[in-house]
Amino acid sequence: MNDMRLPPSILPLELENVSFVHRGQVLLDRISLRLEGHGKTLIMGPNGAGKSLLMRLCHGLLKPTGGRIRWSGHANGKAPRQAMVFQRPVLLRRSALANLTYALAAGGTPRSRRKLLAWEALEHFGLTAIAHRPARVLSGGEQQRLALARAWLLKPEVLFLDEPTSALDPAAIKAVEDAVADFHRQGTRIVMSSHDLNQARRLADEVVFLYGGRLIEHSPAEVFFSQPQTAQARAFIDGELVW
Repeated sequence: MNDMRLPPSILPLELENVSFVHRGQVLLDRISLRLEGHGKTLIMGPNGAGKSLLMRLCHGLLKPTGGRIRWSGHANGKAPRQAMVFQRPVLLRRSALANLTYALAAGGTPRSRRKLLAWEALEHFGLTAIAHRPARVLSGGEQQRLALARAWLLKPEVLFLDEPTSALDPAAIKAVEDAVADFHRQGTRIVMSSHDLNQARRLADEVVFLYGGRLIEHSPAEVFFSQPQTAQARAFIDGELVW
């Protein structure tokens, strides 16, 4: 009989007093955070709060200068079965289809299955019409959906999204949000940064609020939006400048 058990979960993700210092400047200051379960976490805060940096540290692109990041069984390293989609997608100088087959090749998928799986992903994200177009000439919304399709092929347990709808038009924003919801329905844990309060209200189960490189609130979304605990969060929700 084949062993059909699922691989061990990489969750929880735990940050213990994580700091990041660059050229003498403290960009993240002693952040402790635990993410687990199957929810959607929105990381919010004013510009410069450290949202993107925090996600890069969690994803394993950078190492903290202090503290510890630990996935279940993977300390201070990049855990498998997690992916990240950036604000500006990093795409290869090849067709949309070739971007997907390359990702599958890098992941060890047999050559005989790559095109079939890539076409399935293009169809799933409504991109079959642009399969042979160079990825770097696609519209912003198409590029973001292609990046999501590439992540979808990896079947991640956790998906990080760094302001994926920034500068997109309303139709493209809806397409990306629908894709995020689809990932979540299929069992993927979502961790997403956004500056859009309405988007956070639509998507978030919980909110992590950063200010000045520090984590100052972490609460269920309904609590964060109705009863913020700090003056900075209240000002942010009210649309005031937060310094």
